[in-house]
Amino acid sequence: MRAKITYFVLAAVLVVYFVLAGDRGVLLIEQGTPVTVVFGVAVLIIPLIGAWFLWHTTRFAHRADQLAKELDAEGGLPVDELVRTPGGRIDRASADAVFTRRKAEAEASPDDWRCWFRLAIAYHDARDTPRARKAMQRAISLHDGKAVRA
Repeated sequence: MRAKITYFVLAAVLVVYFVLAGDRGVLLIEQGTPVTVVFGVAVLIIPLIGAWFLWHTTRFAHRADQLAKELDAEGGLPVDELVRTPGGRIDRASADAVFTRRKAEAEASPDDWRCWFRLAIAYHDARDTPRARKAMQRAISLHDGKAVRA
């Protein structure tokens, strides 16, 4: 719950930034000189890119959360079996062992979104965020019945 609150607070701050930057871009364009118009357009592009990125990130997080709820209802969420250090960090060897099992599971059932969801969690636990995101995107695509590129 804490992560969701943090995400929404940061998203709200970004939206305020986008509005303020967009306003400055419009003011620059209204000055009408060639230099200020070019700068104004450039300043307007930044909030547009940021808003697009925020929208896609929020949509991704929402879809992943939906899959987690569905998998939880089925009783298929992975159990936390990771060994932790006294400070609470995940032991690397433990994460690697779980990852190896989850990867074999996904390779054995490449069309099962549940296996890819669990693999995404294993990647995350192993601190490989880019691969965790790709595995989760694959799980979402498989769940939605979309064609998935290998």
